[in-house]
Amino acid sequence: MNWAWAASLDQIWHSPNLPLYLTLATAGLVGIIVLITLLRSERSTANGVLTLITLLAIGVAGAVTLRGVGVASPVQSAEAPRPVPTATAALPQLSCIDELAGDAVLAACEKALFGSAESVAAAVTYAASQITLLTSLGDVATANKGAGSDLQALRRAVERDRYGLMAYVLTVRDRCTPAACRAFRSLTDTRQIAANMEERLYENMIMRYAASWNAPTQTAAGMMAALPPSMPTGKPTNAEFPTSASTPPVSIMNPEPPA
Repeated sequence: MNWAWAASLDQIWHSPNLPLYLTLATAGLVGIIVLITLLRSERSTANGVLTLITLLAIGVAGAVTLRGVGVASPVQSAEAPRPVPTATAALPQLSCIDELAGDAVLAACEKALFGSAESVAAAVTYAASQITLLTSLGDVATANKGAGSDLQALRRAVERDRYGLMAYVLTVRDRCTPAACRAFRSLTDTRQIAANMEERLYENMIMRYAASWNAPTQTAAGMMAALPPSMPTGKPTNAEFPTSASTPPVSIMNPEPPA
């Protein structure tokens, strides 16, 4: 098989001008057929020509439709607005992965992001969706055609990989290594992700915070100490009350002494 011809056909099929080429070719062919029909006025020939023209029109329309559904223009994909993940509304700490709040805030985000198993699981899923969105736009050269600030921010967040989430997703889901990864074609700088893969940063983060996930948030002694002084603590008191022997007898039958 001639691979050069296959590559040329693939370029033509993905060309944004393909509908124009098909339309011009069809118009030229229809013009030739109509001219032949006018020169030959037989009814059977005219019916055959009309049938052929109809089939050609259906074929061109079908090809254009299939191309529009199966192949998206890289420029249109790059210019498409970036969808806002709804997960950030339920878990605001996922916004830390976007690398937009600044180093001081993002450094403090680590504890909130790894504070529970549910939060970590949501963060991994969110990171996977970011990688999928970025790689769906193609390589760097393709995605940069008509790209806006949203794409640049997305690529910067993936490349920064502050918490090792991107490296973990690429390693587990995409079977990537620091030396070979298909998703690297969509990145301009892969050094941080490769370093996080080698150092296993995500796994180290999990080991650091996993011990606190099942720990009680506050001990019983701490809760008792936090009670205000006016509330009873339930502990025995050392106050002394008078006994019955020290209290003089009182009879309701005797009159009260005069004041």
